[in-house]
Amino acid sequence: MQVEPKRLKAFLLDAGLVEEKQFDKALKKAQKTGKRVEDVLISEGLVSQEELIRLKAYILGIPFVNLEKEKIPPEVLKIIPEPIARSHNIIAFRKKGKDLEVAMLDPEDLRTIEFIRKKANLRILPRLTNPASIKNALRQYQKTLEAEFGELIKKEAGGIKVIKEKPLEEEKELKKVAEELPVIRIVDTLIRHAILQRASDIHIEPTEKEVLVRYRIDGILREAMTLPKKAASGIVARIKVLSNLKLDEHRLPQDGRFKVESEDYKYSIRVSILPTINGEKVVMRLLSETAKAYTLEELGLRGEALEKVQRALRRPVGMILVTGPTGSGKTTTLYAMMEILNTPEVNISTIEDPVEYRMPRVNQTQVNPKIGLTFASGLRSLLRQDPDILMVGEIRDSETASLAINAALTGHLVLSTLHTTNAAGAIPRLIDMKAEPFLISSTLNIVLAQRLVRRLCEEKQSYTLKKSEIKSLEKYCDTSMILKVLKEEGLARPKDTLADITFFRPKPSKDCPDGYSGRIGIFEVLAVSESIKELINKSATADEIQAQARKEGMRTMIEDGFIKAAQGITSIEEVLRVIIE
Repeated sequence: MQVEPKRLKAFLLDAGLVEEKQFDKALKKAQKTGKRVEDVLISEGLVSQEELIRLKAYILGIPFVNLEKEKIPPEVLKIIPEPIARSHNIIAFRKKGKDLEVAMLDPEDLRTIEFIRKKANLRILPRLTNPASIKNALRQYQKTLEAEFGELIKKEAGGIKVIKEKPLEEEKELKKVAEELPVIRIVDTLIRHAILQRASDIHIEPTEKEVLVRYRIDGILREAMTLPKKAASGIVARIKVLSNLKLDEHRLPQDGRFKVESEDYKYSIRVSILPTINGEKVVMRLLSETAKAYTLEELGLRGEALEKVQRALRRPVGMILVTGPTGSGKTTTLYAMMEILNTPEVNISTIEDPVEYRMPRVNQTQVNPKIGLTFASGLRSLLRQDPDILMVGEIRDSETASLAINAALTGHLVLSTLHTTNAAGAIPRLIDMKAEPFLISSTLNIVLAQRLVRRLCEEKQSYTLKKSEIKSLEKYCDTSMILKVLKEEGLARPKDTLADITFFRPKPSKDCPDGYSGRIGIFEVLAVSESIKELINKSATADEIQAQARKEGMRTMIEDGFIKAAQGITSIEEVLRVIIE
């Protein structure tokens, strides 16, 4: 099953993938270092792993399979135990009678093939695949556990002791319960399950007779499972132990954090515990430490709006604000901007609550109000650190607003967020925080307002709007303006009405239960022009500023949403869900 270097060279040259000199040089290096020539070719960047695997499959006469989007039946996947699949990069993906097709990266691994043949008592048919396919299949081992989670939770919950409140002994008892195997398994399982489902938050809510567990996935809360009421005290105690919180404090809210790590993921978990009439409610925010910053295009910025943002980022001083409600992706947008600005020539410092992503070369500071490290005090200290660019997680009060504006005035580029419903609303909000209008107009470069809408899956249903639907849309938006925008974008013909334009609805499927997967931003971008500066100096209202920005070509969030709905990225229902407050 091995491909001799001579044979490999002939095929590589024939396919025009490498030159003879390059191959000979790689072969010498392989002989010198004791590596395989294939590994040297890949590490030198002469051939991609995918190209080499496909070529080897052709030479050896072994079929190549791509499992990147393949859903493997759990009973077939489990024929090869997960530890063996993971360590030997070998996956069982199809079974017909006594034949088992296995995908692997190394067809020369005869020992593993022989081991699986003996264990499964099946005829093994090897297939070559790529690393992305192996990764997708390994992820499915985790997903096959999903069905077992409910049973595990119910079974383990039966083994939890009920703690009766005895002030002196309670803490010891709770600590003991928190370290018992059933409780540890339940909490670990809940977190693991949430990570696999791409949840951003876990809600553990005590009711009168049971405990409800809900996950927030793509911005929507979904019921995950219900647990017996007697499991509540043990689960809360376990989470408190992990977060280093007071076990015997049940009357006051508590906040903490801890980390979870495995081969596949690394998460920082922010914990909030709140007393309710039925017991303590726990909310855990899951923050991936390995998540990479998105690009502005991946977030959903496009066309003129994207150009305006890129222009503002090229300016060395001033202030860039991102607005929207909690959970609308403001911080993610700031990180995408910092990814562009993050070059070796500049010093970037941040003050955040919490630090959501780790960025190389960026000095990130976590707010800690308990010891007096607030956004205002942290920002004051950061200004003494010779920064070029400052990122302030949120402008919450007049002191932070004043410091941020002064930092922008004194030669820094300041990035921050505000809680307002639209872009124009950021200016009156700053004035409410006692910021002087003439200072705002001198420093503010651009304001972005955003929301997150769920993305439609690949399978979706097309439709056109009925007259009754258009009439009901008129209550929420200017349909004539939306039609004009869609024509400008080339999504409608000059003579089309709104009823002629194709939109899309979710089409639920087995792989995509509600027809949506993932999220994307819808934006409005208000660049501070000379005319808008004049309005700011006159302390104009948000509506006056919005009207002027519209005259200057600003697209509103609802218009951006309709463009994405006509492109089949999202649905009209999603756009209205996030915009109508």
